[in-house]
Amino acid sequence: MNLAAHLPALQVVLPLAAAPLAVLLRGRGAAFMLVTLAAWAAFAVSILLWLQVNASGPISYAIGSWAPPWGIEYRVDSLSALLLMLVCGIAAVVLPYARASIERELRQDVHYLFYAMFALCLAGLAGIAITGDAFNLFVFLEISSLSSYVLIALGRDRRALVAAYQYLIMGTIGATFIVVGVGLLYLKTGTLNLADMGVRLQEMTSHRPVLAALAFLTVGISLKLALFPLHQWLPNAYAYAPSAVSAFLAATATKVSVYALLRFYFSVFGETAVFKRLPMEDLMLILALAGMFVASAVAIFQHDLKRLFAYSSVAQIGYIVLGISFDSVTGLTATIAHLVNHAVTKGGLFLLLGAVMAGMGGVTLARVHGIGRVMPLTAFGIVLCGLGLIGVPGTAGFVSKWYLILAALEKGQWWLVFLIVASSLLAVAYVWRFVEAAYFHAPRADLATVREAPAGLAIPAWTLVGATIWFGLDTSVTVGSAARAAAMLLGGAP
Repeated sequence: MNLAAHLPALQVVLPLAAAPLAVLLRGRGAAFMLVTLAAWAAFAVSILLWLQVNASGPISYAIGSWAPPWGIEYRVDSLSALLLMLVCGIAAVVLPYARASIERELRQDVHYLFYAMFALCLAGLAGIAITGDAFNLFVFLEISSLSSYVLIALGRDRRALVAAYQYLIMGTIGATFIVVGVGLLYLKTGTLNLADMGVRLQEMTSHRPVLAALAFLTVGISLKLALFPLHQWLPNAYAYAPSAVSAFLAATATKVSVYALLRFYFSVFGETAVFKRLPMEDLMLILALAGMFVASAVAIFQHDLKRLFAYSSVAQIGYIVLGISFDSVTGLTATIAHLVNHAVTKGGLFLLLGAVMAGMGGVTLARVHGIGRVMPLTAFGIVLCGLGLIGVPGTAGFVSKWYLILAALEKGQWWLVFLIVASSLLAVAYVWRFVEAAYFHAPRADLATVREAPAGLAIPAWTLVGATIWFGLDTSVTVGSAARAAAMLLGGAP
């Protein structure tokens, strides 16, 4: 058997099979080793798929040898290959961190359940990125969501249960909207294959059921990606979840939802239906700007660092959606590049905050007074990630915002350049709150003996911090892949 031909199936099967096996093994050490091995193997598969797509174009894999559109298809192109590499790479980094962090944050009898749910969440996220079937996309979205609810609820803080319940309610509403939208598209086209659906919709984009499907999918996916003002579930979910869960979800869950939106907008409905016949460009621009400014302003007044940077995520989603609203190759390049850049930056940031919680017993601004003296490397890492959120040159965030500015200039919208810079100044304000607490206050007397984070927490966190700097200096992977994906979405080469 030619194993290379079945790499798309292995991308999902590896973590999906690891989940029930982790439950059967029950031992936390065995479950950790199994799930970590599956995540690293999936990461290796994603790299091979990315290299193969770059060398020879999109990959189509027919499940059960049933040719599409009659059978279910896994399809890997420039965009999905990049996203698969991001999701699996983040999982591979977070899992070693999780073993050290959940020892402090979770009861030992639920450790194996944590690893099982983590594997399920990874399988769902990878499935969304690779499937070429609309209903399968919904199924994988629910697999990732249901496992996320459990992962959040595992947090020791009782507010984690409320956060998980709030996420469940809003996530269920979003899922209902998505499945209604998919049903309407199936009603009109008679197919669930995304590529085939896109071909059949070309002549019926003005039909009312199609427009209704577009509306349902837009609202449903916007709930999942926490687009302002449908973001209410996100701050609590990130703040009260275990540290490893906050980092993994912040880096992957909303990014995969952005992918789903891009896939439906440009591959299924088509650019003309979304942006030329409807005022979607103006609507998305308004919501993006509102998220960028309102969420950043709210972040400034937070006293808990996890909530502060959770609201920052809502603002950064605004930047991602702003790129979509430009409806141009440069704008989509900015969106896809920021999708990756924000993932590594925010993932590293939440991993560092988990190290702070382990060392100082909390992540409130009052609690971290003087952390720059007792945990200097951790504090410096948080500052570097904060500079990435601001968009300082030399960080990944600068590259994304530079392409957003280029996209605005292409449109002749100088006023948008001013707003992008102004919103970045709000990021300076909330990052400065941490800098002030860390470097301009003495540590509390009971924390004067705190030491630097152990290697099990520091190495994974600094891996993502290093990626934040690396992607700010070398853009060949991020911007190069993003530009190819943007050209493909707008009808260019794959």
